[in-house]
Amino acid sequence: VPERKANYSNFPDRLLDSLKDYLRDSGVHQLYSHQASMFEQAVDGNNVVITTSTASGKTLSFLLPVVQEILNNPMTRAIFVYPTKALASDQYRNIKPLLDYFGKNKIQAGVYDGDTPVILTNPEMLNTAFLPNHNNYGFNFILSNLKYVVIDELHTYRGTFGSHFSNLLQ
Repeated sequence: VPERKANYSNFPDRLLDSLKDYLRDSGVHQLYSHQASMFEQAVDGNNVVITTSTASGKTLSFLLPVVQEILNNPMTRAIFVYPTKALASDQYRNIKPLLDYFGKNKIQAGVYDGDTPVILTNPEMLNTAFLPNHNNYGFNFILSNLKYVVIDELHTYRGTFGSHFSNLLQ
């Protein structure tokens, strides 16, 4: 496949200055056009599906609007669903620098309680832990303040697994 040149966009005007600072400190001075577009769509409250090549910045695409909302409204909660525990763990390692940049007083991820703004999990944990125990362990707080559900690797949810996951989301 022939190489395609990247299309860049300036940081969206509505992106918080603190997020722009984080990106610049991380060596990112522009977003890919699909990242900027997804940010704008998500901030406008639209449902968004992003399909791009591996290592094209999808994680940052969905992470920016979520983090911005949590920084603006600390009560906001998000759940990121990955098809496997290994992928959830890998993604947590990838977003950890962003979490560390803002500090635990601003945003947390990975802890399994109502104080955690971002939860990385898989469908089985949603089915066995969240839904049957929604009155326990702070899950009511999480679910009542849930603004974002990010489903990564959407193409893997097919067949019986996909049917199960569809019912879970409903």
